[in-house]
Amino acid sequence: MVSTMQSVCDVPAIHNAGPKAASFNPYADNGGSIVAIAGNDFAIIASDTRLSSGFSVYTREQSKLFKLSDTTVLGATGCWCDTLTLTRILEARMQMYLHEHQKCMSTAAVAQMLSTMMYYKRFFPYYISNILAGLDDEGKGCIYSYDVIGHCEKAKFRAGGSAGALLQPLLDNQIGLKNMENVDVQTINVEKALAVIKDVFISAAERDIYTGDSILIKVITKDGIRDENFPLRRD
Repeated sequence: MVSTMQSVCDVPAIHNAGPKAASFNPYADNGGSIVAIAGNDFAIIASDTRLSSGFSVYTREQSKLFKLSDTTVLGATGCWCDTLTLTRILEARMQMYLHEHQKCMSTAAVAQMLSTMMYYKRFFPYYISNILAGLDDEGKGCIYSYDVIGHCEKAKFRAGGSAGALLQPLLDNQIGLKNMENVDVQTINVEKALAVIKDVFISAAERDIYTGDSILIKVITKDGIRDENFPLRRD
């Protein structure tokens, strides 16, 4: 009897450590950057091909550009599983529109639909940086950028993704000519836009470890979409 009491008394007391919060984070940032520039009769959108998480590179050949129609291309970076889900639903809705109306959605209509889709998920948003590029009904280039809950802004040039904060000031200087004096404002052409895109991505690859390997470029004109690529540093 004594040994039994001693064994019970020897059991250490269990102290209440207080409430504990269980963390839940379903998002992952897989990096990548996007740049888009629009002109009078063209739109160019480009992204890098590195898909990574932290210091791990999953692949160096992943395109982040999604062709939605002959005049519209979506660039998406961020959480890759959210990107695949959003683009799959977007393509399905465009197919439904095509079968119902017997015509493809315009770039402006796609931009509005994408904004609505993202706002619908505002309480559990898609963790993506989206930029939509294409031609409007008049054949002029247009760019639409979004935040995570679907706020849409139309512009002539835009950068997004992990290196967006590095790329946008360069675009403001080279394309927007912000805070510059005694400069000739000229209409940008395709060759100038391509040169600027390559320069800004080279600069981003020097500073951002989530941007690198190569650039995929889609040039959108009235004649269709032309693909180009350009190598970057791979470290």
